[in-house]
Amino acid sequence: MPRFAANLTMMFTELPFMERFQAARSAGFRAVEYLFPYEVEATDLRRALDDAGLVQVLFNAPPGGDFAKGARGLAALPGREAEYRDSISLALDYARILDVPRIHVMAGNRVEALSEAEQTACYVSALQDAAAMAAKAGVTLLIEPLNPFDMPGYVLSSVQQAADILQRAGALNLKIQYDLYHQSRFGGDLVGTFGRYCDLIGHIQMAGNPGRHEPDTGEVDYSFVFAELDRLGYAGWIGCEYRPRAGTGEGLGWFGPWKEQA
Repeated sequence: MPRFAANLTMMFTELPFMERFQAARSAGFRAVEYLFPYEVEATDLRRALDDAGLVQVLFNAPPGGDFAKGARGLAALPGREAEYRDSISLALDYARILDVPRIHVMAGNRVEALSEAEQTACYVSALQDAAAMAAKAGVTLLIEPLNPFDMPGYVLSSVQQAADILQRAGALNLKIQYDLYHQSRFGGDLVGTFGRYCDLIGHIQMAGNPGRHEPDTGEVDYSFVFAELDRLGYAGWIGCEYRPRAGTGEGLGWFGPWKEQA
């Protein structure tokens, strides 16, 4: 059965960040994820997880600048290799303390002065370097296609493109972070796409479309999707990376049938 992780960057925002861990556990979640941990000491985050009885399943490597102002990662940005390696090292330090098995490594935005082939070559090389670092720590690195409507200019926009990148990189601890919301915005065929690439998928996220709200809003029949993921043998976590339409608790009606598996 599907297992769901609350995304604390987007859920429970009625509360200060450090109070969201207990709120997630009280709501029935047993796992959490969020974008960036780096503004809080890793030991404090570890304590929050332990106090709430939660595991953390994912966070992102540093974005290489101000995320709110458009920074979207470093991996595909030539000339920033040293900063990129430092960012991966920092992320792995946090992963060790928090016992997190997966880190999402963002690619970055297109550079107009470079050809797609040049930037892709930089991306592949950077992922190979990071994968070697992460393998020593027993960590899997993820790359996530982001739809071009919400994230114009981002280097990685389709699952096929991500699969090609992984094939070129050739590292066993590189996987795809498959976001059902982004796929529904750009590509569709949520279940069929999962079936074609399931061996490469290391984590799933979801949200309703349109609006990126709860999964019981919008045009996607998530009851069907969740059942199909289960039938196809997906045993990992599904991150709830959505923006509640009102309060987080008021929008958790969809979650009731899944609490025991959360």
